[in-house]
Amino acid sequence: MSQLSFSDAEYAGKRKKTRREVFLEEMEQVVPWKALLKVIEPFYPVAGRGRRPYPLEAMLRVHLMQNWFALSDPAMEEALYEIASLRSFAGLSLGEAIPDETTILNFRHLLEEYDLAEDILKQVNAHLTRKGLLLKKGSIVDATIIPAPSSTKNAEGERDPEMHQTRKGEQWYFGMKAHIGVDADSGLVHTVTTTAANEADIEQVADLLHGKEQNVWADSGYRGAHKRVDREDLKWHIAARPSDIAKMPAGRAKTRLQKQEHRKASVRAKVEHPFRVIKRQFGLVKVRFRGLQKNTAHLLTLFALSNLWMARRSLMAMQGAVRQRYV
Repeated sequence: MSQLSFSDAEYAGKRKKTRREVFLEEMEQVVPWKALLKVIEPFYPVAGRGRRPYPLEAMLRVHLMQNWFALSDPAMEEALYEIASLRSFAGLSLGEAIPDETTILNFRHLLEEYDLAEDILKQVNAHLTRKGLLLKKGSIVDATIIPAPSSTKNAEGERDPEMHQTRKGEQWYFGMKAHIGVDADSGLVHTVTTTAANEADIEQVADLLHGKEQNVWADSGYRGAHKRVDREDLKWHIAARPSDIAKMPAGRAKTRLQKQEHRKASVRAKVEHPFRVIKRQFGLVKVRFRGLQKNTAHLLTLFALSNLWMARRSLMAMQGAVRQRYV
């Protein structure tokens, strides 16, 4: 173990814990570290020729923090120098070398090259399934638009060719779509696909089902979805158009339909929680990269982490851990 620097020693002696520290302590307990390390280890460089690589676990922890706190590669490097709690979580010290932005970038490229983000989501979900938190009896499907920069003031002089524009209501958006399948009981994401923003939501519905669900909930944009999925055992709960309900005459039939739609909406509401986590909790305001492949890897990682964040209280309770409160 390396000797503590004065900065790290001073940090170790402080008393009050910040929200960031409480968050990292919770993530320390709920992330299935061994399973994730096992996924990446076969592809990670080993000591030999050239510069000795940083420990795999340290780089994984840096990568996860980069996603949790929406930091670019240079910003992540600077944060490791400036914020003691991040160094402590990664197992690093100012008394030894800190990964630079190129090292952080290369680790992300390694995950992209071997499509390891998808395996990370699978390992997280396998962990949640073993804990009894991912039941997979029913699925909710939905999509959200992730905006992309529409400016052409860049080296290529053009917008990202893999992104497209679409209209939602009276507003035009340029970017991509994240389509997700969510467990109807827990609200945890089990499947993720991505497309350009102009792709119709219903086109992805077959790829969002894992095959074991018995019920599927979706909004009115998925009307006719049963024709896209070759399964007769499914029960579909597709929302009706509000305009169609408004046209009905007042009476028992309309009241009964409104109650049915309310019950559907109460279940469908769970699909919005992962979107809120990645956009508000993890700061995904716009796409981080050019092209669908890199952004898909980013989204797969974010949804894996959102599952852990949403299930953290249950996971900690199973371990007998006490969730700390920030005062």
